[in-house]
Amino acid sequence: MAKDSVKSRHQSLSELISQLGKVFGDQLIATHGEFSEVTIEVGKDDLFTICQQLRDNDYFAFEQLIDLTVVDYLHFGQDEWATDEASGSGFSRGRRDISQTKPKWKRERFAVVYHLLSIAYNRRLRVKCFIDENRPQLPSVINIWNGVDWFEREAFDLFGILFVGHPDLRRLLTDYGFVGHPFRKDFPLIGNVEMRFDAKQNRCVYEPVSIQPRVLVPKVIRAEQDETVYVADPATLKQAQQDPAKNTQRDKGADNG
Repeated sequence: MAKDSVKSRHQSLSELISQLGKVFGDQLIATHGEFSEVTIEVGKDDLFTICQQLRDNDYFAFEQLIDLTVVDYLHFGQDEWATDEASGSGFSRGRRDISQTKPKWKRERFAVVYHLLSIAYNRRLRVKCFIDENRPQLPSVINIWNGVDWFEREAFDLFGILFVGHPDLRRLLTDYGFVGHPFRKDFPLIGNVEMRFDAKQNRCVYEPVSIQPRVLVPKVIRAEQDETVYVADPATLKQAQQDPAKNTQRDKGADNG
């Protein structure tokens, strides 16, 4: 019974991938079917129309958006501490400053990820859209899934992504007057200011942060058998996927940020 269930699930995924290719064709930059889940990548100019069809097309029927998140690839593929050999010098001496190393990621810095659910067919779909850090904006999908309201506000607050057409794009989690976007990889972990209560002024005041920045837990990347390829653009990605002699792009950290 379990084998039949697994077989049926794989057939359903294959059918979904096939139908996505038939409906959207070259609008799909990439399609992945791994771990019983399907992920597609689309361009920002096609995002709204594709999302609308994913909801309205009877075959897809993704009537619910269950989550929206953002991945910052600024330091993707870079680590702070080599793990291929032991060191007697200790972590503090052996760590590398990520900001001083050459970046490996060649594409746009941010990826906005939409997690969709079809209640009718009991299946999920992940939609990814990459955008550049110099102009991090996308069309809002609030007119397709109105439950995305606070998700888009959260993405704006924490990552600085602008959603054009959102009726109330205000910060959601940070304080009034907050400067910066705290989930970006280049935002300092200690922050920029700290708050305390001033008894003389009888109010809370903000001051420059007084603690010293330091890394307590190093970022470590375990070596894999196959080399990861960080492509420069969607066209290169498509070429790499079509050529079986080349490794395809694998971005397993996409849901971890």
